[in-house]
Amino acid sequence: MLRLPAFQLLRPATVAEATRMLAELGPEAAPLAGGTDLLPKMKRRQLQPRYLVSLRGLRELRGWSGSPEQGLVLRAGCTLAEVAAQPAVRSAYRALAQAVAVCSNPILHRMGTLGGNLCLDTRCNYYDQTEHWREAVGWCMKAPGPHSPQEVPCRVAPGGGRCWAVSAGDGAPALIALGAKVRLVGARGERVLPLEDLYRDDGIRYLDKSPDELVVEVLLPPADGLRSTYRKVRRRGSLDFAALGVAAAVRQDPDGTVASCRLVLGGVASRPLVLEEAASLVVGRRLEGEVLEQVSQAVHRAVHPMDNTDFTVLYRRRTAPVHVRRALEALAS
Repeated sequence: MLRLPAFQLLRPATVAEATRMLAELGPEAAPLAGGTDLLPKMKRRQLQPRYLVSLRGLRELRGWSGSPEQGLVLRAGCTLAEVAAQPAVRSAYRALAQAVAVCSNPILHRMGTLGGNLCLDTRCNYYDQTEHWREAVGWCMKAPGPHSPQEVPCRVAPGGGRCWAVSAGDGAPALIALGAKVRLVGARGERVLPLEDLYRDDGIRYLDKSPDELVVEVLLPPADGLRSTYRKVRRRGSLDFAALGVAAAVRQDPDGTVASCRLVLGGVASRPLVLEEAASLVVGRRLEGEVLEQVSQAVHRAVHPMDNTDFTVLYRRRTAPVHVRRALEALAS
């Protein structure tokens, strides 16, 4: 049995106090919400913070406000189960409801939070293993061992000079497709940015935020006729992370012509992959055979997964156009 290392639990009363603690303690501290990703990583000694700053008791991070007509505000402490069950989300932002509903399993739905899902660590077959396993293969760039050389190569692409760990969260692709923004609060103030700008194409430094900043709110724009869906490819029907996640959102004119489209993939790169070329091919056109075939070809050109997660690289690349097409067909019907 893997056991947690020793740590000290801190219980701030406000978001401001939490960010101050994180700023003062620096890399020795980590925020703890649901803990469904952090605590297993601590057991595997991938992360070993001395202090955990608990966010569970912060009322500022709970609840929601607004409406699909005005725009919806979801606070980061909402559990995935709460988000999936929210009537406004299910009716107007269906991709998000579908995405959080297929995260992990029902037990973890009630523990994991929306903010935690958006900040989910990147994953790799060489990283998400026990300490003993990682030591046996010589560690890796993302989590070098205590006695390993300073320069440890990436086990997936040793000559690449960067970490290729994969962004496998379900919430991020869906929310990016929906045009969501996030509000971050840190010790030096707050800022609002498009969700896609929160992510970097880097398996190690995968979030563009300082360690003391917390995601406190997700801001969804007015639905305004937007239709969306989310598809997930994984080996089992629950628990598994996405080997491929497909989020699609379209807005159509009464005659079926597409006015706007966003396509976002998860599980194929170190950040959610926004398919700008493929999405542009359907704007001003109807979601019909020739158009969907052109979209499939554009998706195939854009997707270049690495051999560091479930299924083969060839399968993941070939299945991406198939599921993007099926997502668009579902929205067209």
